[in-house]
Amino acid sequence: MVKNTLLHKAFEASEIDFSPLYDCLKGNTAVMFTQTANVPAKLIKEYKKEGIPALKGAYAEESFFVGADKLDELVAIKSKNELIADVVALLQSPIKNVVSGLNAGGKIHGLLDAIAERNK
Repeated sequence: MVKNTLLHKAFEASEIDFSPLYDCLKGNTAVMFTQTANVPAKLIKEYKKEGIPALKGAYAEESFFVGADKLDELVAIKSKNELIADVVALLQSPIKNVVSGLNAGGKIHGLLDAIAERNK
């Protein structure tokens, strides 16, 4: 929990322009800090049924999300590790196809015929 006026002063002292969040500083305000942008949003969404207050606003990945309707957008942000895993999977896919083709047919000739047939 934080005092709205204190948080407003901290925002003003920051190098980042937090002015889109100034209107959110009314009523009770809680702040969460994390290294992974979507973790607080996932927690809020999970405990929303138990009376946890709605999202007022967020700053994540150099973007502002103002309003409870932006919660699903925040949950959808992928973490750095998730993005790395996606890139690795994309890079491995062609190699896996070649290896499985070699294992299935056992001959490069059959693999080349299958590739040629697919490209027709």
